[in-house]
Amino acid sequence: MKKEAFEREVKSLFDDHEKLIKRSNVRIEGGNGILDRYKYPVLTAEHTPIFWRYDLNPKANPHLMTRMGINSAFNAGAIELDGKICLVARVEGYDRKSFFAVAESKNGIDNFRFWDYPIKMPETDEPDVNVYDMRLTKHQDGWIYGLFCTERKDPNAPRGDLSSAIAKCGIARTKDLKKWERLDDLKTNSQQQRNVVLHPEFVEGRYAFYTRPQEGFIEAGSGGGIGWGLAEDIEHAIIDHEEIVDDRMYHTIKEVKNGLGPAPIKTDQGWLQLAHGVRACAAGLRYVLYAFLTNLDEPWKVTHTPGGYLLAPQGDERIGDVSNVVFSNGWVARDNGELFIYYGSSDTRMHVAIGTVEKLLDYVINTPEDGLRSSFCVSQRIDLIARNLELMGHV
Repeated sequence: MKKEAFEREVKSLFDDHEKLIKRSNVRIEGGNGILDRYKYPVLTAEHTPIFWRYDLNPKANPHLMTRMGINSAFNAGAIELDGKICLVARVEGYDRKSFFAVAESKNGIDNFRFWDYPIKMPETDEPDVNVYDMRLTKHQDGWIYGLFCTERKDPNAPRGDLSSAIAKCGIARTKDLKKWERLDDLKTNSQQQRNVVLHPEFVEGRYAFYTRPQEGFIEAGSGGGIGWGLAEDIEHAIIDHEEIVDDRMYHTIKEVKNGLGPAPIKTDQGWLQLAHGVRACAAGLRYVLYAFLTNLDEPWKVTHTPGGYLLAPQGDERIGDVSNVVFSNGWVARDNGELFIYYGSSDTRMHVAIGTVEKLLDYVINTPEDGLRSSFCVSQRIDLIARNLELMGHV
């Protein structure tokens, strides 16, 4: 390619990228009264900088080929920092390796722009093969903690088994999302740990963790459920005992697996919690989001559990690398009461849904619990119908 043509192609790449970044997002009409979805994803693979993907040196890359492709950008932790919304996204390359990168926006709805460099996460003495799905917690001790899944090959896997892995909880801390200090991986009695979240406050003078104990890398086995445990030290965190806060349950949205999403939000009525639930269906596994409330003074005790899901994949959200999935590990409660829920769809892209803390509390507290049997659920619905018909003047 001649120099002039090369420069035109480079300019076109940057122009198209800028149009994507600056595209205004649009609220989708006809929501459920709890959350409003937005039309466009807030992050995609195409949102990553051009200079992450192309070698822009015409001598080294005369045909302007994609040298290091990006497959997806999803499952982001979220935080409000210096007046901006920052997402710590899981970015996956063509090579299947995930890494963390920060994208920021002034309004939290659109115009998310990645910082020039991804996060160079320090390693422990046992190097990570893959890292992903960071939960961010502004802790009472003054640090911002990032808890994430660190994956390594199972050393006990039979020869030729190249898929068996061990998942642990990696822990790092920062003040600005730029410089990170890596701490020891969390130690528990469970064989595998994913979806671990740090509670924002000390409990009984100790660091409190929501865990997800399971026996296999993918399958929960006899384990599963959202757990709770305390550790004396965050730099060398060890949990001696886990108790289940929110268990899996037959023929519900959390039959196969469940796990906490982001760190909980403190309210006068308790801790608002967001989680994902997984069930099996003919098309495979279906991931949805659900919410519940735990006690203000005893965060391991569930006080309100609305039945069913809060948010499920719809439309294009159902299509991607791992279809029929929504997953959230990041939300932001703003001082004005607005609540921004950031969720990945089908392991491919990031979206935002917006409500308020007040609305979500109303939903969690006043929505009936799962009746667990068809007959009971019908009775619940008949009660609602009867009350509404009476209000409407029908007998």
